[in-house]
This record gives sequence, C-alpha cells and structure tokens, in this order.
Amino acid sequence: MIGIVSYGAYIPKYRIKPSQIAHAWGRDASEVENSLGVYEKAVASVDEDAITLSIESAYKALINGNIDPKNIGAITIGSESHPYAVKPSSTIVAGILGMGNDYLAADLEFACKAGTAGIQLMSGLVQSGKAKYVLAIGSDVAQSKPSDVLEYTAGSASAAFILGKKNIIAKLIDFTSFSSDTPDFWRKDNEKFPSHAGRFTGEPAYFAHVIGASEALLKKINLKPSNFKYAVFHMPNAKFPKTVSKKLGFSKEQMEPGFVVPYIGNPYSGSSMVGLAATLDIAKPKDKIFVCSYGSGAGADAFVFEVTPEIKAYQKSMKDTVTSQIKNKEYIDYSLIAKNILTKYRI
Repeated sequence: MIGIVSYGAYIPKYRIKPSQIAHAWGRDASEVENSLGVYEKAVASVDEDAITLSIESAYKALINGNIDPKNIGAITIGSESHPYAVKPSSTIVAGILGMGNDYLAADLEFACKAGTAGIQLMSGLVQSGKAKYVLAIGSDVAQSKPSDVLEYTAGSASAAFILGKKNIIAKLIDFTSFSSDTPDFWRKDNEKFPSHAGRFTGEPAYFAHVIGASEALLKKINLKPSNFKYAVFHMPNAKFPKTVSKKLGFSKEQMEPGFVVPYIGNPYSGSSMVGLAATLDIAKPKDKIFVCSYGSGAGADAFVFEVTPEIKAYQKSMKDTVTSQIKNKEYIDYSLIAKNILTKYRI
C-alpha cells in the first residue's frame, strides 16, 4: 500500500480582480467575470517564481509530516514556467530543502498536468522499494499575453505531495491516463507567452481527455461517482470543471471543497493539486476522493484516493490550510502587474 503521507500548498497573498484587468483594456468587467466564473486570482510577487513557490509548498509538506528531507529519494517539479530553459528547478529546490545528494531529480513539463504526472511516475519508486519517500510538486507562475483571455484567469500557486508506505493519510488506490496529440495550447521556445486555439480548447481538448481518463478509471476500479465523497478536476476556469463533473455524474457538493478557481484563478500545474490539498484539509477517514488533472497538448491523469484514520492527527497538527491562505490576501493594482511584465519580458 502506498499513498500520500504529507502535503503542503502555497498561494501568494497578492490578488487582483479580473474586473480591474478588463477595465484596463476597455472591456466589460461583468461580462468577463460572469463568463469565466473567476472573481480574483493569486499573483506572484516580483521576487517569486515557480522555484520559490515550490520551496514554500514543499517545506510545508516536510513540516506537516515531520519528515527528514534526507529521506526523500526523488523529487519532480511539474511546471510550464520553469525559470531556466537549461538548468533544473528540482535540484535548486532539493538543495534549499536540505535533501543532500542521494536523490533522483527531474523537471517535468506537460502543460497543466505536469505535477500529477510526477505523482504517477514516482509512485513506482515507492512501491518497488527504491525510495522511502518521494516528493511531487506542481508549481506555476502562469503565463499570459497582456489583454488575452488567459490574463483574466492565469494565477500563481504551488502544491507538494510526499508519497510513502508508512503513516499514509490517503491511500493511492489506482490511476490512469488519457493522451493524444491535440494542439489546443502551445508556446515555442523563443516565444514569451503561450498561444491557444480559443474554443477548440473545450470539446476536443479538455472535455474529451478529462472524460476519457475519468471514465476509464471508473470502469477499471468498478466504481461510480456516487461512491465518492469528493471530486477534483483541473480548473482552467469555473465553467469547464462544473460542466465535466455534471457530464460524469458528480455533484456540486462533491466538488465544492476543492473548487478553488474562483478565488485564486488557474495556477496551471498547481490547479488540481491545490484542489486536492484543499479537499484533504477537511476530509475524513474512509472518504474516497476522485481527482482528474488536465494538460493541453493534450492529456489527463485520473486518480482515486481513500482517506485513512491517520488524517485526524495530521489535520490537528498541520498549519496553513488552503482556505486560510485564500483568506490571507492583499489586493494590488493592475499597473504593478503591467510594470512587472514589461520588466521581466523586456517588452
């Protein structure tokens, strides 16, 4: 039996409302908010990036689980905003955490599902006995072209999950993936911002892959949506996960604890993982949690977790829940974001 032994999430405290962005570009603010269902998003500070966000969430995971970083045998960081094109983020994070040198490190990239890909890949190291603990992180300072529709939702956050065989708070029951060459979202190496295929990102991309992975896993484990207490889906906006959950047969109540997109936006690789963290914050023993991430290009990873009695003591001792971080916020002006974009990308 393997599963989650600890986790941590980090959400930057700065927020901006899409209505303010819409106002800056002369667009109808109410129309933007109503169409996307996102009312504010988390914004990384000028001195924060995918690496610093990863350090914050991973450090919380180590503290919450009282785990010696030198016992972590592998680390992956899934992101589409790695600061370096050629220089691993994972070794920087491992060095700052104090993991020593005896570990496997890898940076992953698969749009918004790179973080969950790490959970799948490294679960095998734990199951085979090659590593006592492994650390999978999803972290993004989401990129968006100024005035593009992505700018209203692209957020910043990170989540880190430590897997192991002892003191498990949520068993990893099973997982599956659904992948294809569907170019709904891309960014070439020499481009500053990602491009997307507009409405094409819906039916043939997000919905086809999330439904494909979810239905395959439900069939594989012979369970129905009604067998689950909670469900978490990748949240590029508020409408897509609501629609896909309804199509699959999950209820609004099952999604509610992990439905963080209206408050932090879409932190890409951190989206579904922060949603899972928020769900674990309030879950009880024997609760089953269904999770399905999505990454453009395109693919989806679906997971089933079952919460164990260990969660009770864990929740009592842990700090910085997702909800507490959502509430700890400070609004900033769009001019600060514009200035940061101009400086960072030399526009």
